[in-house]
Amino acid sequence: MRKYHKIQTVFKRDGKRLLEGQYSLPEFEYLAGNQWTFTEKVDGTNIRILWDHSTVRFAGKTDNAQIYAGLVNRLRERFPDDSMFVSAFPDCDSDSGVCLYGEGYGAKIQKGGGKYRADQDFMLFDVKVGDWWLHRKDVEDVAAKMSLEVVPVIGQGTLAECVELVRGGFLSRWGDFEAEGVVARPTTELCTRSGQRIIAKIKCRDFR
Repeated sequence: MRKYHKIQTVFKRDGKRLLEGQYSLPEFEYLAGNQWTFTEKVDGTNIRILWDHSTVRFAGKTDNAQIYAGLVNRLRERFPDDSMFVSAFPDCDSDSGVCLYGEGYGAKIQKGGGKYRADQDFMLFDVKVGDWWLHRKDVEDVAAKMSLEVVPVIGQGTLAECVELVRGGFLSRWGDFEAEGVVARPTTELCTRSGQRIIAKIKCRDFR
């Protein structure tokens, strides 16, 4: 499974400065008034859990990325073998690999990671089976079957409403501290003409 695709910030940048109103993708501008689903962006490290119907493998954002040792131990506790995959994907074709995309988060992972939790764990945000991305409800179903946390949905609205939410700052679902930001996707998921998924992000620090 290839690494997780890049998520574009809603607006273009001039260095570190956000150029509000200048959308980074034409699709963002075209869909700005439509309904988007907002999930809290977790400040951690990208993790992939890959299953090929015989073995489970852990990888970072790239195959060469180093994973913090404490997080590796936690992943081994969560996935000691492939039995949970067998149970969660009983109808998965043997030619279709499965990849769980998520965030490794917690203490010692990114500055301030200890605000989320005192140890390390895995937070699910996407699942791909073969060439197919699962719908949010199916991602939640996989998470429930595998006893995993899934990034929380914090609202729906237009991209403008997403930007205003983040501009004002909001508390994380994990405690009394400001969330990193929002990841937004059209409520009906879409792709660009090059086949890239339309997903946007915006961080609270973009307005500080």
